[in-house]
Amino acid sequence: MKSTIFWYGLAMAILLGILKTVEYQFLLRDIRLEVYVGIVAVFFVLLGTWIGWKLTQKPEPLPSTIVEIAQTSAEPKPELVEKYRLSKREYEVLALIAQGYSNQEIAEMLFVSLNTIKTHSSNVFLKLDAKRRTQAVQKAKEIGLL
Repeated sequence: MKSTIFWYGLAMAILLGILKTVEYQFLLRDIRLEVYVGIVAVFFVLLGTWIGWKLTQKPEPLPSTIVEIAQTSAEPKPELVEKYRLSKREYEVLALIAQGYSNQEIAEMLFVSLNTIKTHSSNVFLKLDAKRRTQAVQKAKEIGLL
């Protein structure tokens, strides 16, 4: 944060030096002082607005990693996973669906393609006899998978 402010201050000092040089040598010799001050004021208003906007933006929360999700989710009962023939990856996808992640977010977290997640999701739907994501999650909670 302090280094960013330092670099912006240094850039502004350099720009002012360039403006003064140009003023005395070529272009701004004939322009009245009020116009010159107005141009510099507009520049600093725009720069200040932009810096204020950047500083007041809330940082985006970091996405949860699969390790954090695995630590917070309960372990499935092996007999239920075997009964419904869910693979480990299908169970992970089901758990992430239950937490509200989209297919694209799940693919990014598990480092696989979107089509792979769609395949795992459809396998979960078939094995749980569900037609939609919400129905699969509801059925998994009812039978004790989640």
